[in-house]
Amino acid sequence: MSKAVQTAVLGITGYSGAELARLLVRHPRLAGKSPVLVGRVEPAGVPLSEIHPQLIDSHGTGSLCVQPFSWELLADREVEFLFLATPHELSRELAPEARKRGLRVIDLSGAWRLQETKHRAVYGFEDEGSVAALQTQAEAIYGMPELHRTEIRRANLVANPGCYATSVILALKPLISAELLDLNHGVVCDAKSGVSGAGKSPTAKTHFMFAADNLSAYAVFTHRHTGELLEQLDIGSNNLTFTPHLLPIPRGILSTIYVRFAHRQTTEAIEACYRKFFNNSPMVRFTGTRLPQIQDSVRTCYADIGFNLAKDGHRAVIVSCLDNLLKGAAGQAVQNLNVMNGWGEAEGLE
Repeated sequence: MSKAVQTAVLGITGYSGAELARLLVRHPRLAGKSPVLVGRVEPAGVPLSEIHPQLIDSHGTGSLCVQPFSWELLADREVEFLFLATPHELSRELAPEARKRGLRVIDLSGAWRLQETKHRAVYGFEDEGSVAALQTQAEAIYGMPELHRTEIRRANLVANPGCYATSVILALKPLISAELLDLNHGVVCDAKSGVSGAGKSPTAKTHFMFAADNLSAYAVFTHRHTGELLEQLDIGSNNLTFTPHLLPIPRGILSTIYVRFAHRQTTEAIEACYRKFFNNSPMVRFTGTRLPQIQDSVRTCYADIGFNLAKDGHRAVIVSCLDNLLKGAAGQAVQNLNVMNGWGEAEGLE
């Protein structure tokens, strides 16, 4: 067992921050090194149980105290890894400073996910094009271990993927890498997420009276995760139609993806493609022709992927499910921590 590292979580009040605290406290590699929890709290030393009563457990998670954030506190506690569960704009401000101070950063926001300026434009970052922003962006690695584990292992700034993006990229990347798809025919991604995907702050669209007993499409052709799909799948915007929907459930994502193959395929060939691609990926469960459901993956750190092939062999429907707060956020962040430290990728997640 290697020496435990000291972690810290900034942004503990949100849903993803709560899941991070729960996972880090129970992580076998971090025994005796509880995460330092920091945020904008007054007074100092607010028990986590007052913010997230559901975290009261026999591990002592609820008794951890949240301290006001300061760089001096992180230095005093000898923090090595800083998780940013913060809004995009705040992560843009904090990540460069954290790197100057020698901290390795895992950022759960969209601040550093996108390499292309045209894709980052959807965020309207005020520091876009500045020297500091460009230097930090050049250092950022897209934090999907199934695609980039070699780069993540030596990274100092990991940009955790978006939840929708994770579900779609994992479903499509094996087929695109094997050049099996007819991309000119177009790929259609119909994705649905629980309300927690919109964050903890209530809005008119996530209010109970809007979301309950309802199903609605939103951000059609404009969703922030679209740029991630285009960059990581390396396809053109004309080849992809991605439409997110709001489900009247607390958490979980189900993406139904429609593809056409360049040449006639068999079920066995498609299964072999997926199994080869995910051979060393413990947090992806490929279910073959059994289509996964949200209830299979919710409150787990797994992504579940299955498919059905049309009788003509030219068309397929792929279904990808995950928990947006775990494999789509906190779970994937801890998976990246494991990779960065050379630990087993699934440690603390199964």
